[in-house]
Amino acid sequence: MFDFNNKIVVVTGGARGIGACIAQQFSAFGATVCVIDVLQNDYFVGDIADKATLERFSKKVIDDYGHVDYLINNAAPISCGITSGSYEDFEYAQRVGVIAPFYLSKLFAPYLAPGASIVNISSSRDRMSQPQTEGYTAAKGGIAALTHAMAVSLSGRARVNSVSPGWIDNYNSDYAGADAIQQPVGRVGEPLDIANMVLYLCSDMAGFITGENICIDGGMTRQMIYHGENGWTLDKKADICEK
Repeated sequence: MFDFNNKIVVVTGGARGIGACIAQQFSAFGATVCVIDVLQNDYFVGDIADKATLERFSKKVIDDYGHVDYLINNAAPISCGITSGSYEDFEYAQRVGVIAPFYLSKLFAPYLAPGASIVNISSSRDRMSQPQTEGYTAAKGGIAALTHAMAVSLSGRARVNSVSPGWIDNYNSDYAGADAIQQPVGRVGEPLDIANMVLYLCSDMAGFITGENICIDGGMTRQMIYHGENGWTLDKKADICEK
């Protein structure tokens, strides 16, 4: 389906979960993948919240390969809440979730190859929330907006899009019953659902797509939920909806 031979791909947060799946899929279709993660990996271990780390990482990529074809800003921010989260917690979430994608894109911009693509990983939380998730939600909303700004600024040099995953099972769990049934598609998502879209957005097949945010959530953000309808009930004591 895809041919990424001789392509250089950068994936932040690529040592586990969605990021690892993205890296593996690119590699399977011939690309050379440069991962940066705080977790151990084969290319670069470091915290993208740190400016100097981003500069060392980008220099290594360019020294090693001379250019970048695709940049996947995937690393996830922390989810601090307004009640217990500190100033530093919230700031750190934005440094990981918004500032690092901006700065990496800036650092790599002079080295983007013809046909380059940047894909930012946002979240369905860029449009909906649970309590006490302000740090994560603000970062995901920020990167969704950053996407269309960069798409305009980098016009003619790179296409820039974002993907907003919904509930994705990163641990190979067996979700059944209400967890699956509540999803309009009847199941919880898996990392490959996101990786497939990322590869598509980087391919020539998506050559007329830029500045877009594509939500991949099994339809969860599209369904209306009212107490007493379609099997949904509100547990007032727990303050949750059940089906």
